[in-house]
Amino acid sequence: MNQEQAGDDIELRHGDIAVRVSRRGAAVTAATYRGIPFLVAAGGPEGMMANFAMVPFGNRVEGNIMSFAGRDYAFQPNTSDPLYRHGDGWLSLWQLEDTGVEHAQFTFSRSADGVSPYAYLTRQEIRLAGDALVLRLSVENRGEAALPFGLGQHPFFARTPKTRLTITADRYWSERPDHLPEMPGPVPDYFDFRSEKLLPQRWMNNAFEGWNGRAAIAWPELGIQAALEADGALDRFMLYMPVNRSDFFCLEPMSHLPNGHHLPDFGGLAPLAPGEVLAGTVTILMSALPVQPKGS
Repeated sequence: MNQEQAGDDIELRHGDIAVRVSRRGAAVTAATYRGIPFLVAAGGPEGMMANFAMVPFGNRVEGNIMSFAGRDYAFQPNTSDPLYRHGDGWLSLWQLEDTGVEHAQFTFSRSADGVSPYAYLTRQEIRLAGDALVLRLSVENRGEAALPFGLGQHPFFARTPKTRLTITADRYWSERPDHLPEMPGPVPDYFDFRSEKLLPQRWMNNAFEGWNGRAAIAWPELGIQAALEADGALDRFMLYMPVNRSDFFCLEPMSHLPNGHHLPDFGGLAPLAPGEVLAGTVTILMSALPVQPKGS
């Protein structure tokens, strides 16, 4: 191995990008561009993750139950939250399958048990390419019956007072008090980022549909910007901003809506027969912000 290791973390470097990754959750624990953090450690069980994979689906399951193909299935809470949340990968140790100076590949497998009826093999590759961080995630149904699967990435982007976001969506879901999606409707003005806009100073935990898989983030104070691209199954996103912290926000590319198990068409969850695979890739391309002419 040519990469440096610090405790449980693996250091990846290429050009101006440096990333730390961990076997715990196959998570990114730090990411910098020209020495400036663009992802921050703010999530995961101990708040040490800057990005984690959501697999075999993301977010919560209402009532910890679901029905599929004429059968009922039950979940148990996997954190202090009363609802099973974000799948199993973020809470588990993954196997380091391959690594080098610019990439690390992890796998994780589980069998069905009392916590979740899902049995699967998942693979996460974290790779640096040019000035981009590339996250590729896949999941294969290793169970005995078809089940609805999903994927997602949960990055914690740095947030400054002047952070600006550009992202387009056709439909927005309001949020219930239990943090599950309530009703779909047009995107409200304060969450409409079709033109570059400052992040609002308010609670946000909402799902969006009708996304082309593109987004842009600008940090004027830091002099850097990010172009995000999601492909494969990842055609929806969540935006999350807490009110008790102002140093991060989450833009989460997902293949499905939260609580998809209880929504029409399973909210985008993909029924996978045994042996079938679902995959998606997120690319975060970093660059310097153009210098504005004086007086502009």
